[in-house]
Amino acid sequence: MLNLTPRCTHTRIDELPPALQTLAAQSFTLARLYAGRGITEPDELDTALSGLLPAEMLHGVTEAVRLLDVAIDEGQRILIVGDFDCDGATSTALMMRALKKMGAMVDFLVPDRFKYGYGLTPEIVELGIKTFQPDMIVTVDNGISSHEGVARAQADGLTVIITDHHLTTKETPPAEAVVNPNQLDCDFTSKALVGVGVAFYVLGRLAKLRREAGKSTVQVSQYLDLVALGTIADVGVLDKNNRILVHHGLAAIRQGRCCLGILALLEQAGRDPKQLHAQDFGFVLGPRINAAGRMDNMRIGIECLLTEDWSTAQRLAQELEQLNRTRRQVEGEMRAQADNIVQTLADSNASNNEDTDTAANSNENSDIIVQHVTNKKAINSNKRSIVLYQDDWHQGVIGIVAGRLKESHYLPSIVFAPADTQQTGDDDAIKGSARSIAGVHIRDAIEQVAERYPDLISHFGGHAMAAGLTIKRRNFEAFESAFNDVMAQMDDDVFAEQKFTDGPLQASDFSLWFAEHLAHASIWGHGFAPPIFDGLFEVLSFKVLKDKHLKLSLRYPNVQYPIEAIYFNFDSSAWDYRAEQVHLLFQLDINEWNGKQSLQLMVRDLAVVEKT
Repeated sequence: MLNLTPRCTHTRIDELPPALQTLAAQSFTLARLYAGRGITEPDELDTALSGLLPAEMLHGVTEAVRLLDVAIDEGQRILIVGDFDCDGATSTALMMRALKKMGAMVDFLVPDRFKYGYGLTPEIVELGIKTFQPDMIVTVDNGISSHEGVARAQADGLTVIITDHHLTTKETPPAEAVVNPNQLDCDFTSKALVGVGVAFYVLGRLAKLRREAGKSTVQVSQYLDLVALGTIADVGVLDKNNRILVHHGLAAIRQGRCCLGILALLEQAGRDPKQLHAQDFGFVLGPRINAAGRMDNMRIGIECLLTEDWSTAQRLAQELEQLNRTRRQVEGEMRAQADNIVQTLADSNASNNEDTDTAANSNENSDIIVQHVTNKKAINSNKRSIVLYQDDWHQGVIGIVAGRLKESHYLPSIVFAPADTQQTGDDDAIKGSARSIAGVHIRDAIEQVAERYPDLISHFGGHAMAAGLTIKRRNFEAFESAFNDVMAQMDDDVFAEQKFTDGPLQASDFSLWFAEHLAHASIWGHGFAPPIFDGLFEVLSFKVLKDKHLKLSLRYPNVQYPIEAIYFNFDSSAWDYRAEQVHLLFQLDINEWNGKQSLQLMVRDLAVVEKT
């Protein structure tokens, strides 16, 4: 049997929160889902825009809006400085669209990650001044750590407004206004806004101010398609506030009320906008926008989101599609190399344990160092983290590779690549991208290393689950060792993956109607986990597809028809062709084939039930 953790243990309606008992009379399964996600009151499921937290709660928003209002009225040149991921692209496009409609003179600049790195650096300020001669710089999705960049801009008399959402434990830069729900003195009760969410709040408050003053303005809610895309693509926690934003953005796209670039990207992906789900922002649209920043320059992605010409949107979407294919190829090669390195380390560890009589008493957290071929850095890894680097890796995809390693090994993973592949000397910079597991706040862990060894890390920043950092190549082993020291202080149970379940389904839930209803019942995603169930099934038949996918035909108690299930990339060692009964962890899905729909279980884990 699978070892699963139930999100909700209630088995009767009267055990549920009173506010959910009425819903439970209609669907006990759905009521249990909400209870397992901490919903106790009906208004927590409300998706009306009036339920959004007020902008005035954001520290600094009043001053930011005042400065922007004056800049528009006085014809000042405003320069938006963005970031090279999907959140940064949507933030930039949102600012450009809304400010232009309000009458602003506005341009944008996104740092090329391969030339300038992340954030409002002095170098990007100088490029902005040289290219656009702005009077004001507004950052989106960056800037909260950019003290030097702010100083450089102010030295030339520029006004600086920072809008960001990244975490900081230090004083904010002395910009003329800073809007960030995660800055030290901000009382905004939702800390889950991503960069485009912060930009939306600033622009919404600005539009209201100008509307009340009888000035040129715009309805900023018409751009919620961009807000929804950036929020999901940046893995923003789906608290009530973010669920409202995504709900309305998703509805707008389904109705065709969105920017042409999104429609063109969906066309490239062969997806019908009317059938779009929230997860598609992260799996379909986000990767194509991100490919611009990873493989080339994010300007292509932003222009795609800005264009008002359909043929231009199609051309740019096609360019993004090609860049995404290139990204997948590069990522695949790097993943294979990373997997080989991790396997080599595991084999070496096993061999070392076998060769020592004291293996049973050895320290499981001891470092293993494997020296690879010439011009490859020593790779360290251990039970509690994966930290890798190679001279020829591509910094544009290290975050994806780190994420894949984290998922497959359930360990915090950091993957480094050269800042410049032509400069791989000991004193040259290498950039790392980190992805974490529940219970390990990756940014704070990196900060602990920086506090203990002030000369080890040049720059760092990020969130609980994802972070970035820059170190010198010569410091790779020292950083890896220091990071492992931090991991070694954590409790063992943090590194034991918990697999959650929403419990068994009722027989009536195995239907197309319920699967469709479930998909649209809420905005599911990070922080509001998509429904996942478990149950015991009788195996009627099975077949293996392409030597790696397991297709099952199953019977469930009181269900009068066979239930089809598919387990992609299944672990063949966990399967027994003689199996008569299986315990499955699964999600409900609707399979479409030749214009027909059928219910299908997407298997996430499987255990063969032994005969008694």
